[in-house]
Amino acid sequence: MQYIISGKNIDVTEGLRSAVSDKIGKLERYFTPETEVHVTLSVEKERQKIEITIPMKGNIIRAEQVSDDMYVSIDLVEEIIERQLRKYKNKIIDQQQSAIGLSKAFVEEEIEEDDEIKIIRSKRFAMKPMDPEEACIQMELLGHNFYVFRNAATDEVNVVYKRKGNTFGLIEPEF
Repeated sequence: MQYIISGKNIDVTEGLRSAVSDKIGKLERYFTPETEVHVTLSVEKERQKIEITIPMKGNIIRAEQVSDDMYVSIDLVEEIIERQLRKYKNKIIDQQQSAIGLSKAFVEEEIEEDDEIKIIRSKRFAMKPMDPEEACIQMELLGHNFYVFRNAATDEVNVVYKRKGNTFGLIEPEF
């Protein structure tokens, strides 16, 4: 794999470079030697963040991890990438797509069924009509990251969600 490592608000030292190549290097068995791995290390207000992007034909494998220690972030992001690769492999096999960019040994490996999507809980609840601002207040009161509600103005189901920077988003269906 070919590493492209950059830093934002941080000097990328040899120690960080070797930590990235050692930890992410464990994933080399999944990729061909010419696969590019874009790694961005950044620091914001004592938050150590690593972002990894691996462009592949028709898809992008991407993960990011934030912690108080850059080396911890590097360790955690490797697990996320590996999980995404297993899902991607299942998708390729399910859809009979070509696996260009992945090594043959990885594609032919036995599939673990642990990554299946399992719905373990479902809820039913009444939705009283409200405006998006009231829905945001309800979401805050419940401590959730999103809230489903019936929009009083359109009588359609909408979703409000939290965004970074303490802002909110609204999803309205379009038929």
